[in-house]
Amino acid sequence: MKKRLISLDVTCLTYDDMINQILSLVTAKASSYICVANVHMLIEAYHDNEFASVVNGANFVTPDGVPLAKGVEWLYGEKQERATGFDLLPDLLRESEEKGIGVFFYGGTQEAIDKTEAYCKRVHPNLIISGMISPPFRELSADEQNADIETINNSGAGLVFVALGCPKQEKWMASMKHRVNTCMIGIGGALPVTIGLQERAPVWMQKTGLEWLYRFVLEPRRLFQRYFTTNSLFIYLLIKELIFKTNYKVEKL
Repeated sequence: MKKRLISLDVTCLTYDDMINQILSLVTAKASSYICVANVHMLIEAYHDNEFASVVNGANFVTPDGVPLAKGVEWLYGEKQERATGFDLLPDLLRESEEKGIGVFFYGGTQEAIDKTEAYCKRVHPNLIISGMISPPFRELSADEQNADIETINNSGAGLVFVALGCPKQEKWMASMKHRVNTCMIGIGGALPVTIGLQERAPVWMQKTGLEWLYRFVLEPRRLFQRYFTTNSLFIYLLIKELIFKTNYKVEKL
């Protein structure tokens, strides 16, 4: 089910199977977490072994971007679908509404939390919102952290959407495994897009792997180093992997 791509163990399932597997964790009431991985996360994991362990310790690591999906395909010769946060979040909200699963939102600004509540009431009127917390943008004390855990566990939520940004949300989820008694998924930048605070790229850019370019045009100063440094390193590392794999096959013949 998982295949190693440079520094990450990527879960290789169809998109529909990924949704079903996540819902199975919810049904089992398993303390678990899902990382939605893109190139940025992969390179962070490449540079930081501890963070790589955090991500690879997740129950599922979904290939968010086209580069990861294509990387798996090129290395292993198997077509891989994307499972983006932009798609998983609305689909899981819809499934939760239909199945009566309570959801909890953890992270984001108070403005984002307020708009999330308004969005859910408008688009998913029957969705059970078990709770919402906008934690302060600083390290929480042990008492504050324990209070948040207690709130989540007592809420009856089956699914916790974590919007703290990478790598903070992945580290938080890993630290909460066996403490938060349900399934957690890091949705990062998908939340502001879903609720309308930001726009998503046109469909043709999504399908051609240019979604990153659309976001870069919107926020060039913030994303310049991330996209051009990390993307270049990813391409270099992937080419190395492909060359190694090709040479290994030749040596075995």
